[in-house]
Amino acid sequence: MIRKAEKQDIGRMIELLHQVNMVHYRIRPDLFKPHTTKYTEQELEALLQDETRPVFVFDDGQVLGYAFCQITEVKDHGLLQDAKSLYIDDICVDEQARGKHVGTALYDHVLKFAGSIGCHNITLNVWEGNEPALSFYRKMGMGVQKTTMEVILQ
Repeated sequence: MIRKAEKQDIGRMIELLHQVNMVHYRIRPDLFKPHTTKYTEQELEALLQDETRPVFVFDDGQVLGYAFCQITEVKDHGLLQDAKSLYIDDICVDEQARGKHVGTALYDHVLKFAGSIGCHNITLNVWEGNEPALSFYRKMGMGVQKTTMEVILQ
């Protein structure tokens, strides 16, 4: 079942955040440190109180995955149309639960949630080289909105 994350989920979310970090570290060790997480327990506790940053978990007796989201809204911008968007900041399925449709269930839930609050679109970032994630999101119907490019200076 998919539900909003709660304080008692934080320990498990930290474990999953470690898994995500190691995926990123293996792809880009020049950018990511190994064996760490993007949020501390205290930061997660505060995040769970922020209505603009909903976090959903897939709970099958144990949290098998999560989706960290962020709601953004453009209003009265000089160039851009007024629009509400849902950004998927992070999505993770436990390594042991992959291939069991946990990611699809989380994504579908986020899609329905975004529609229910009047979002125009859902966006996210995927690191180049993370082929499983790219493939998954394409399968979910996502396409490229913009491309971030870089040159590494030596």
